[in-house]
Amino acid sequence: MSNEDGTINWRELLTTDVEAAKAYFESICGWEYDSMRMPGGEDYVMARVGGKPVAGIMSRSDFPGGDKMPPFWLSYLVVKDVDDAVAETKAAGGSIIRDCFDIPGMGRIAIVTDPTGAFIGLMTPAEMSQAA
Repeated sequence: MSNEDGTINWRELLTTDVEAAKAYFESICGWEYDSMRMPGGEDYVMARVGGKPVAGIMSRSDFPGGDKMPPFWLSYLVVKDVDDAVAETKAAGGSIIRDCFDIPGMGRIAIVTDPTGAFIGLMTPAEMSQAA
C-alpha cells in the first residue's frame, strides 16, 4: 500500500457473493483471506499475498446505495486531509456517499463521487495523520 499523497492506496471489491469472489481470486491470484468485523457490524474480508494485504472484499449491500448497483471495484486515493478533500469535493460539484469516518490503525476515510459522478474513496492513512 502506498501512502504517498495522490496515489491509489487501496482497492476493494463490493459484490453480491463474497464467497464466490473469494474462491475466484484465490484460484487466479493465490489470495489468502482474513475476516474482521467492521464498526458498523458488517464483515470485511482482507485479501493477502505472501502475508501482505492487497485488497478488501465486502458485500455491496454494506455500501450506501450498493443494492442498486452491480458488483464493482472501489479505489482509494491518498489525500493529506480527508475532511478538506470532502469540502473541496462538495465545492467542485461532487457528492458525498459516505462522510468521513475513522478505522483504527488504518486511517480516516470518505467515499465520494467526483464532479462527473465516478465513485472514489479518499483516505488519509493513519501514518500520515500521526505525522501531521
